[in-house]
Amino acid sequence: MTRVPVHQHAPDPVPLDPRQAPAPAYGAGSLADLLPAAVPELASGATGADFALEPADRVAVFLIDGLGWQALLDHPHLAPFLTSLLPSSRGGTGAPITAGFPSTTATSLASVGTGLTPAAHGLAGYKVRDPDRGVLMNQLRWNPWTEPTHWQPHPTAFQRAQDAGVVTSQVSAPHFEHTPLTQVALSGGTFLGRLDAGERMDVAAQRLAAADRTLVYTYYAELDGAGHPFGMDSEAWRGQLRYADSLAQRLAEQLPPRSALYITADHGMVDVPPGEEFRHDFDEDWELRAGVALLGGEPRARHLYAVPGAAADVHAVWREVLADQAWVVTREEAVELGWFGPPGEPIPPRVAGRMGDVVVAMTGDHAVTATLTEPKESALTGMHGSLTAAEQFVPLLEVRT
Repeated sequence: MTRVPVHQHAPDPVPLDPRQAPAPAYGAGSLADLLPAAVPELASGATGADFALEPADRVAVFLIDGLGWQALLDHPHLAPFLTSLLPSSRGGTGAPITAGFPSTTATSLASVGTGLTPAAHGLAGYKVRDPDRGVLMNQLRWNPWTEPTHWQPHPTAFQRAQDAGVVTSQVSAPHFEHTPLTQVALSGGTFLGRLDAGERMDVAAQRLAAADRTLVYTYYAELDGAGHPFGMDSEAWRGQLRYADSLAQRLAEQLPPRSALYITADHGMVDVPPGEEFRHDFDEDWELRAGVALLGGEPRARHLYAVPGAAADVHAVWREVLADQAWVVTREEAVELGWFGPPGEPIPPRVAGRMGDVVVAMTGDHAVTATLTEPKESALTGMHGSLTAAEQFVPLLEVRT
């Protein structure tokens, strides 16, 4: 008689060890270190202690929203100029820098513009809890309204540079001029609004030459804007990368003498496929919802605010359900591991309550969506926010005259 083998179920996956998650390089090459390292008037012992860049009289930063290091490596034919600059990255080491956590626009722009880590400036995610009101605050849209200087009280790097005698300018789309995020992260000196991106490059070069000591910031959002709805495997995204490459070259070719141009990004991106095996729907999963009073963050990086007394259970359940698809930590673990600032550095009381009782960083191409309460975010193809190399690593390309 032939023996029929008994079906063997695969063992449940072992939850990922958060100690293996790659923490941002705060103090040694993160977005928070860029301006303190590039502008001597901004140098301090607070950040950038192990990260230095060669001084220049005139410093320009061109931030291309969504231009991850890995995406640039994967598409050299679409960005020949940027690709030619890869050996110059991170002070000529040919390596990337890190965005910070979460790797999302509001957090990263605040890190660039203040020279502070997320733990210090306090914009610790896309959506975080306002401890004073107990509601979620969208820090990109600034909704519900919160007094900007109360939410982020530190002066920006541009304000400090201007006070130190450096002529500072921001050249961006006009609608960014009066936003609260600009106020708390990028204000100081002169704002020049230009709708045409090519004209922004021209104006940035002019402002760079306007004085002996200058600092100019300019920004391009549309690469990220194409990646979110269409993904990086789309002609829309590829066309935007080609155009961003031409913009960088246009600015580089107009640099006045004694200039340093740094081309960087706020985060990379991951395309998340459709289907339940890639997208956990919080709104349809009773296990994930149990004990969670507020779901913050975004699909690749979640802040979980537990009902009183439920934080330990929420942590345990999310670790079990997501297992090998996410690093799941308590707030205290995230601090000790250096996710929001240098490892173990205390979190200011005004910031601590904004962070989730449990913090979730997705791996691979997985996400936790919320199709009922976050229909727009849940429908995106391109996402970011987590600690993976695709999201964390960004270029710091350099051109000097």
